[in-house]
Amino acid sequence: MIIHSFDNKSDPVIGPGSFGWPRRELCDVCILTFSHLIMEEMHRRFALREVQVIRMANGDMHVYVFEHEGMTIALHLSGIGSTLAGTGVVDINWFTGATKFIMFGSAGSLNRELTTGKYVLPTEAYRDEGLSYHYAPPADYITIRNSDFMETFFRESFLPYVKGRVWSTDAFYRETRNHVLARQKEGCVAVDMELAGVQAVCDFHGYELYDFLVTGDVLDSPEYDVADLHGANHDFDKIRIALALAHRIQQGVGNHG
Repeated sequence: MIIHSFDNKSDPVIGPGSFGWPRRELCDVCILTFSHLIMEEMHRRFALREVQVIRMANGDMHVYVFEHEGMTIALHLSGIGSTLAGTGVVDINWFTGATKFIMFGSAGSLNRELTTGKYVLPTEAYRDEGLSYHYAPPADYITIRNSDFMETFFRESFLPYVKGRVWSTDAFYRETRNHVLARQKEGCVAVDMELAGVQAVCDFHGYELYDFLVTGDVLDSPEYDVADLHGANHDFDKIRIALALAHRIQQGVGNHG
């Protein structure tokens, strides 16, 4: 059963070192985006230096570093879903030395009234995906450990936000009405596809995760609404926030564990 998948008593058979990739110590912080349009804009605005490319059967994975106001930051266009995103942070740590990961993306709103016009700062994530059960003991929810730090940062930056639980699921087409109602009753305000798995990976390896979301599609209305999905995915404001957050983390005040 999946709830018996957590094994911290034996060594993994495969790791980043298994493929002969060089290990590097280049920076402390990495920004993860899921938007190819944001990535294209980053190429236009910054001198991105590719430090690793992984040739995979379905395409290449690129990892970059760039300089911003005297700080070296890693950047990666993450795969979608907990498995790709979570495994990606392990690879990025190997390629760059980064242990602090800023992740942002879109989410589905489970409470339009609460989330409209606000960033979502997750406090816990419901583990409705598979990856987290290989990195953490079984439980319904996983704590998002830096949520209080994120709230302080957003409040001091005068950014509108709402804190709350989120629901992480890889089963995009199985977000049924009954599941939506159950998660709403538990206090979930949004649904995403990565957070629970990535947080579990970070906890297991001793990395720090800093996550914020923007709701685009809406699941708590009679008809599924995708009107704001493009902006939630691709608006560049999230990179500006991530850059400011990277500098705050680098100051050494964001490692709450």
